[in-house]
Amino acid sequence: MKKFQNITESPSLYDNIDQWPVRQILETMNKEDQTVPLAVKKQIPQIEKLVIALTERIKSGGRLFYLGAGTSGRLGILDASEIPPTFGAPYDLVIGLIAGGDTAIRKAVESAEDDPDQSWKDMEPYHPTAKDTVVGIAASGRTPYVIGGVTRARKEGLLTACITNNPGTKLAAAVDIPIEVIVGPEFITGSTRMKSGTSAKLVLNMITTGTMIRLGRVKGNKMVDMQLTNQKLVERGTRMIVEETGLEPAEAKRLLLLYGSVRAVLDSLKNK
Repeated sequence: MKKFQNITESPSLYDNIDQWPVRQILETMNKEDQTVPLAVKKQIPQIEKLVIALTERIKSGGRLFYLGAGTSGRLGILDASEIPPTFGAPYDLVIGLIAGGDTAIRKAVESAEDDPDQSWKDMEPYHPTAKDTVVGIAASGRTPYVIGGVTRARKEGLLTACITNNPGTKLAAAVDIPIEVIVGPEFITGSTRMKSGTSAKLVLNMITTGTMIRLGRVKGNKMVDMQLTNQKLVERGTRMIVEETGLEPAEAKRLLLLYGSVRAVLDSLKNK
């Protein structure tokens, strides 16, 4: 078992940054940010395990839950909220839960993350089953809300995974598939909204995008199931149909608005 190291709270590699000129601040932040994708790359085998298992479970009727507090919780909610418009998936397929409830999306809720039992209570209205998957997100790997949730979920037979930025954490030990992205000390000591948060966003992108592709919600390289919620997306969908079929743009747009999605248009033309 890995030895726990509290890297996310370790001192910044830089001192007196409050006295630096703006250009130096920005260039140094950018230099640090460039290390994040390389740290994520080391965890691709673990992410792959999760995507493969998650895809099969969703095919069997399962869902994906994200649990997090603070920045981590907000990132999970962001990723979950983008799945329906991007891939046309049901709104209850990927569910993001944050310590403190919806209020905590905008404002910190004091001590909400310290209750290890609350996360499962937050999941109960969704009637979780053993087909579901839970991913706990916590840069420190010590958040009680997240650890309590994945621990209970695992006991109930759900597949569990985590995204954390410290090695050897209680959170990693509590799940089936730990994803430990070690990005090193933050530019501002302990500010995990920076590199740690960026790494979580990248991993979340990989989890859901990889899964949606394997579920057939992308054709070629196109979001054929996206929701047509604004004019920009109608225009994008029209271009997709033109590229796929050679139809005139006006006819492509007419069919898109008639059938409601790029996939439905392509299927209708295929069946003619």
